[in-house]
Amino acid sequence: MVIIYGLIVLVLFILAGLYGYTEAMKNMSYAVFLIAFFGICGSVFDFVRYRDRQLKLMWMAGVIGERDYHLPRAASLEERLYQEMIMALEEEKRRLVTEYDEKKRDMADYYTMWIHQIKTPIAALGLLLEGREGAMEDGRMRHQAEEELFKIGQYAEMALHYARLESLSSDLLLKQYDVCDLVRGAVKKYAVLFIGSGLSFSMEEFHAVAVTDEKWLTFVLEQILSNALKYTMEGKISVYGADGEGRKREGSVSYIVIEDTGIGIRGEDLPRIFERGFTGYNGRMDKKSTGIGLYLCRQIIDRLSHTIRVESTEGKGTRVVLGFEQIL
Repeated sequence: MVIIYGLIVLVLFILAGLYGYTEAMKNMSYAVFLIAFFGICGSVFDFVRYRDRQLKLMWMAGVIGERDYHLPRAASLEERLYQEMIMALEEEKRRLVTEYDEKKRDMADYYTMWIHQIKTPIAALGLLLEGREGAMEDGRMRHQAEEELFKIGQYAEMALHYARLESLSSDLLLKQYDVCDLVRGAVKKYAVLFIGSGLSFSMEEFHAVAVTDEKWLTFVLEQILSNALKYTMEGKISVYGADGEGRKREGSVSYIVIEDTGIGIRGEDLPRIFERGFTGYNGRMDKKSTGIGLYLCRQIIDRLSHTIRVESTEGKGTRVVLGFEQIL
């Protein structure tokens, strides 16, 4: 600013000297003095304002959090545009922090519940092992111990899949599979619980060829079978191929149904069963449900580009229909 004032004064004196305005130069000295005085005052004012802005920006650099609320008033259009960009970035950061906090809280709630859940089979297994020497030779005791040990493994596997859900896309290995073979593998794995439940099981022949990930789809099938076993006290569990309406069909199919004759799901709970943490009436009565199993199933099925729907009547049973794009 001072340099600009100096250049203006210099230009005026040069012009006056060129045209020989001696008196004019003398009179101009007063004007020059006034210009210099106001120029210095303006420069001091601009310097103080500039210094205050810089100090405020330096202070903001050390502030953690709401920086956009402390921005100085914009002195130009360019500064205003920069401030709008900063405010947009701060808003995006707040959204991400809120989302992270919610996920962290959900994770903490789940693992707290998971710890309480896994204590039950561990305690049951401990009681079985505290029996008299040789008690494990008894067939019934051995089977009970195997069931509790299997439940511990399943709880651990669910926690592992829950932790890996965010990175599911990078963990997929898509290949062509016959879903029927994956169902057989899941049923075989759950044989120890099927035997102890006393339920009958039937699986009709079908072929549902799909491009999918074996590990993640198998986890979904296991969760559906686990729920069927948990909420079916008597009757049977059936697996069969179906058409788009869920009717039985043999041969090559695009849908499979896992059906049970359990306690079913209340009508008002049915629309929310895939929500994270929702346990519904059955979960509150059972007091062991986390509300995570079906949530994981929906997330996995969506990312695999398959479909899942649940049909249920309270007191009569539940049908879970899985849909796959037909491979020709």
